[in-house]
Amino acid sequence: MRLQKFLAHAGVASRRAAERLIAEGKVSVGGQVVLDPARDVSEVDDVRFEGRPVRPIEQPVHLLLYKPVGTVTTVHDPEGRKCVLDLIDAGGRRLYPVGRLDFDTSGLLLLTDDGDFAHRMTHPSSEVVKTYEARVQGVPGPEAIRALREGIPLDGTPTAPAGVTLLRADRDTALVEFRIHEGRNRQVRRMLEAVGHPAIALCRTGYGPLRLDGLSPGQSRPLTDAEFEGLMGSGRTVGFP
Repeated sequence: MRLQKFLAHAGVASRRAAERLIAEGKVSVGGQVVLDPARDVSEVDDVRFEGRPVRPIEQPVHLLLYKPVGTVTTVHDPEGRKCVLDLIDAGGRRLYPVGRLDFDTSGLLLLTDDGDFAHRMTHPSSEVVKTYEARVQGVPGPEAIRALREGIPLDGTPTAPAGVTLLRADRDTALVEFRIHEGRNRQVRRMLEAVGHPAIALCRTGYGPLRLDGLSPGQSRPLTDAEFEGLMGSGRTVGFP
């Protein structure tokens, strides 16, 4: 990886600060001072900051999984059902899901061993927008769509305003997109049931800026650096229609 990134991952400084330290001649590779922050290095290189060896810290894992229907969002299931961890090769790392998806819901699920990341993604203050597509019974009319957008009372408290769009209407069913930043138990399903259009199938298609593009159910991949940084900077910055 690039030298500036290597230093940042080792905890020496942020990437921007690492660039400055390199430019000041404080970093050497193999005994030679390096001034190029884009210089490629690996874990076997003798990288030093002000003469002290820089040891890379084992980097946390952040995976994007396309959870299929019929899997449990837990590390272990006492009933013997397939868990999301059965779908991935953790490489000996202790990964766990970030939040959850119901047994009968498919879609985008994050897995990690990064506690700070998981806490930030699931804390209510983060307001990360989750996008769902629901195949529902019947076709919701304007009043039902308006009620879903404005909030549905669940457990005595209305849901927060949501982005709700009727994507397609067929004779007996419809496809509805939801964008919510809350994480109540079975929230989308319960909202749809409340307006008389229960979900036949539900899939989470987006999590902040992340999408399922290129994955099939059961497949997973690591987040890219750009995706991770975009996700950490995401949040509900605008209102929903």
